[in-house]
Amino acid sequence: MTEELFREDATLLHCEATVLAMDEAGIVLDRTVFYPLGGGQAGDAGTLTSADGAVLHITDTRKHKERPGAIAHVPAAAADLAAFAPGTRVLARIDADRRRAHMRFHTATHLLCALVPHPVDGCSITAGYARLDFHMNEPLDKDALSAGIARLVAGAHAVSHRWISEEELDANPGLVRSMSVMPPRGLGRIRVLEIEGVDLQPCGGTHVANTADVGAVVVTKIEKKSAMTRRVVLGFVD
Repeated sequence: MTEELFREDATLLHCEATVLAMDEAGIVLDRTVFYPLGGGQAGDAGTLTSADGAVLHITDTRKHKERPGAIAHVPAAAADLAAFAPGTRVLARIDADRRRAHMRFHTATHLLCALVPHPVDGCSITAGYARLDFHMNEPLDKDALSAGIARLVAGAHAVSHRWISEEELDANPGLVRSMSVMPPRGLGRIRVLEIEGVDLQPCGGTHVANTADVGAVVVTKIEKKSAMTRRVVLGFVD
């Protein structure tokens, strides 16, 4: 298994690690700061650097399909992997700007959830935009939602996470807002993201520490995707 350092501290940009395996899926490390694609959030990119200075560019990060609990760091096409055999010590470093964008957008989607009290049936968080698909048929106002996000950002609400048991989640089914991505089961505990006084729901993604850190985010588009789906797209102003 890969120790997921990003679960407890999303601000970590690098760590030392050991290569455990290498296969068609990518490079597996014993520990990592790289977030793998999941929960609607894109995977991290960055570099692995060996002790002798060899640099491997990582273009994506995924959960390994054949190794439960392992994270695959996907190298650039045609990369030279000779210096990264199992047992090699490396410095794993993520693209800080990409991660920061993911953190800002992911927290902004939680603010949007607080403003639109309907289940979510689709989500995508990238470095360039974020979107949520709400299960609803009422119209939404772009300017009103942008103003609501700005108000919550200006409110400087603390953002934190904690772990609850699966039994606690079962006793509070209303915590789950997503219809398409269910919290992972089988580990005995569930990670929940809390924005003080604003939102509380299961989430394994990376987030800023305070809503003020989200910065200027606005609704750029609202689409009617089906009779019961309204898509809201977010973008940065700066």
